[in-house]
Amino acid sequence: MEIRDKRIDDGKAFDWGKTSKEYAKFRDIYPEEFYKKIVNRSLCIKGQMVLDLGTGTGVVPRNMYKYGAQWTGTDISPEQIEQAKILAADAGMKIDFIAAATEQLDFPKESFDVITACQCFWYFDHEKVMPVLADLLKPKGKLVILYMAWLPYEDKIAGKSEEMILKYSPKWSGCGAKRHEIWVPDVAYKYFDKIDHEEYDLMVPFTKESWHGRVRASRGIGASLNPDELARWDAEHRALLDEIAPEKFDILHYGAITVLQKK
Repeated sequence: MEIRDKRIDDGKAFDWGKTSKEYAKFRDIYPEEFYKKIVNRSLCIKGQMVLDLGTGTGVVPRNMYKYGAQWTGTDISPEQIEQAKILAADAGMKIDFIAAATEQLDFPKESFDVITACQCFWYFDHEKVMPVLADLLKPKGKLVILYMAWLPYEDKIAGKSEEMILKYSPKWSGCGAKRHEIWVPDVAYKYFDKIDHEEYDLMVPFTKESWHGRVRASRGIGASLNPDELARWDAEHRALLDEIAPEKFDILHYGAITVLQKK
């Protein structure tokens, strides 16, 4: 599904379905500490019904499945959901995955104890979405917004790779990450109270191949470039990594969590 949104990449079209297989292979990179930040807040654990928005290939539900919650994952991309179903089935996990836009969710009211939104919250039409999410949550239910990004001004390899993304997608709005609290739109506070947030550093391990794949499976590259552009980027980025990167290395990221509670 092709998406155009003036808020994202100045309206340049992108389609996660174009890179779903690479996403499934290379974007499951959150360290265990990232998930522990959730569990240590008694969220997404046994006895809870959890909805994961923008689930992609089901990274969050699959990695948190061991903590016992009952998960449902939704995503606007049918190709992403297809990969999520394959990966969950291969792992013997019972997770419901549904291809649906967040603005069009159709679950009974008060279906969930927790709703998670990882690496996707800025895509939503918040005026439409926030009352829907409040309705879907049980009393005192929690909306957990999650984020992780590389730090290009502090990590040389990340910075050079980001420069190459911008060479091919100059309007890519995912660039220039710095540590900051997750943005929450004003409309959210009509329905929720902010009760917690944390920002913290993470070192994420890669090989040249896995880092190349992670960058390729991004909105600015795999989800938006045409085949000729992608082939040129692929060759140029591989040459760059051969020049500046060892075979194995860590990339400095920061993680962030914000917890909102239904009023």
